[in-house]
Amino acid sequence: MKLKVKTNIDDYSIIIGKNLCSKIKKIISNEKINSQKFLLVYDSKVPKRMIRSIVSRFNKKRIDEKKIVFNEKSKNLKTVSSIVKILEKKNYSRNDCLISVGGGICGDVCGFASSIFKRGLNFINVPTTLLSQVDSSIGGKTGINSLSGKNMIGSFYQPSLVVSDIDFLKSLPKKEMICGYAEILKHSLIKNKAFFKFLEKNFSKILNHNKNFLENAIYKSCLIKKEVVEKDEKEKNIRKMLNLGHTFAHAYETTVGYNKGLNHGEAVLLGIMSAVKFGRQKNILNKDDYERIIKHLKKLNYINLNKYFKSKDISKIIFYMKQDKKNKGNKINLILLKSLAKPILNKSFEENEIRLFLKKLINK
Repeated sequence: MKLKVKTNIDDYSIIIGKNLCSKIKKIISNEKINSQKFLLVYDSKVPKRMIRSIVSRFNKKRIDEKKIVFNEKSKNLKTVSSIVKILEKKNYSRNDCLISVGGGICGDVCGFASSIFKRGLNFINVPTTLLSQVDSSIGGKTGINSLSGKNMIGSFYQPSLVVSDIDFLKSLPKKEMICGYAEILKHSLIKNKAFFKFLEKNFSKILNHNKNFLENAIYKSCLIKKEVVEKDEKEKNIRKMLNLGHTFAHAYETTVGYNKGLNHGEAVLLGIMSAVKFGRQKNILNKDDYERIIKHLKKLNYINLNKYFKSKDISKIIFYMKQDKKNKGNKINLILLKSLAKPILNKSFEENEIRLFLKKLINK
């Protein structure tokens, strides 16, 4: 399967399918990426056989490798600097290429490094998790964390190519599959009622690696994000809908210190639950759609904040919500739903409204 993303600066392809790593050099040639040198940066968790499969397709003299332990705590300027130093030492040109092989953090860091080295060199993203295949690899957002919060330093920098090989997903545990499923679900909620109905019926097949249902879900999810990004590349307007649940989610995961007990996708599911309940409380979301969404989240078992937070955490959650990049003034901006596939943008609320809402959720 192939999608073409058209941006103001350039177009690039998203290739989705099986056994793509063994064809990667041919795919690069077909996409007319004429780089002479390649730096392959990969996550330490990626199976070695997959890395060997990629490296073996290149002339050994034209490819360098860098293995990094990627996690939220290494998503910082120090890691970016370690990549840039290799590019400088090996005298890479702007026509050469950085290939990222890993999850969303790997792609974010490598994309940012690509954007700042000589003001931009070719960047190929090979996402290896369901989350990165359906979300972070598409749209050109790159970013690293800072002391004030998640993704506070970054740039918009579109990849030259995205290669989503679903063979990487075979080794993912269910927790990681749920992490990616969170973004698939989000895409259906903001844009496609029929897709949400498909997920209601088939989510267990997707989470259990059924090839046909999984590939179909990835394609439909990527298609939704592609359409949104093409209309609003720099997140000036409608692209904000992609942040459904994320103001809560980013605050949740930052509050727990990016603890492995709550990964990004799980935080997004809790964030969606929070946004849906808050929208219903404010009489924005209609009752029928509210009940359908909550029923689905209950089946996934992501409905309870008490598992992760106590009342004493609320002030910290509010603090991080106030750091969100979408906020204007002292109010907290939330993306909410009026109904399925009808998001509402730029709805802002007083801190105290959010605090009272969280008290009810966490004290239950």
